[in-house]
Amino acid sequence: MRTREPVLVSAHRCGAGGDRELENTRPALERALALDVDFVEFDVQRCADGTLVLFHDDWLWVEGRRRWVGELTFEEFAARAPHFLRYDEVLTSLVGRARAHIDLKFTSPSAAYGHPAATYEVAATRMAVEVLGAENLIVTTLDDKAVRAVRDWADDTGHDLLVGLSLGRRVAGLPWARQVRIRLSELRPRTRYVRSRANLVVAKHTIARCGVAAFARRRGLPLLVWTVDTEESLHYWMRPGRAWLVTSNDPALAMEVRSAYPRRRAARTRAGQRPAS
Repeated sequence: MRTREPVLVSAHRCGAGGDRELENTRPALERALALDVDFVEFDVQRCADGTLVLFHDDWLWVEGRRRWVGELTFEEFAARAPHFLRYDEVLTSLVGRARAHIDLKFTSPSAAYGHPAATYEVAATRMAVEVLGAENLIVTTLDDKAVRAVRDWADDTGHDLLVGLSLGRRVAGLPWARQVRIRLSELRPRTRYVRSRANLVVAKHTIARCGVAAFARRRGLPLLVWTVDTEESLHYWMRPGRAWLVTSNDPALAMEVRSAYPRRRAARTRAGQRPAS
């Protein structure tokens, strides 16, 4: 049965909108919080020394060549990154103001996944749980093994945590056969969701319309749709029952569209209760 609770709103990349210079920055964060959004979404990268930073891209230019963020110390990264925030300071800023939508952009060494508590993803999640509480955050990632590690750790430690496997990754530039395999695995995600143990369906809005939303309903899982920006698309996805959470580059418009729908039981939803199925 579909829930009729109001659809929640997440500010994409801290609410930077179309301005890449504002992505994952303090001005964007404060602007999103001033809107009273339900969630703030941000991208997390891990530097070589273990420092976690808010940064979307996997690499940046160093002396004329691309270097992976994961290969740079925090000092090297900070000297070259045009804009960023530290993960710990953002978590602190969100306390009592909004919930965190943490999109992990890094992975651990393959051997670490045999011991979930030893993975980098769990370390980042543990920090967020300690600051915000498991009920005030969700974790998403493109990597199936990372989802499984965080879910296993959450179960082992008794945390009721939503962890989502994201569907809709960029495939441009990949070999044609691999592009096809990836898209098929996203349009028919049952096997990946069972193996990863994801308990939150996360899909690009185009993928969500191609059967993934129906998949989430059949399995009784909450649906997070990203990134919904046009007024027409927002009217579709903000209708109660279509999704649990919508991520948008225009959270102000998303909240305006939501206001057109009845806000029945909204206070209970915003208080952090688990989404109903």
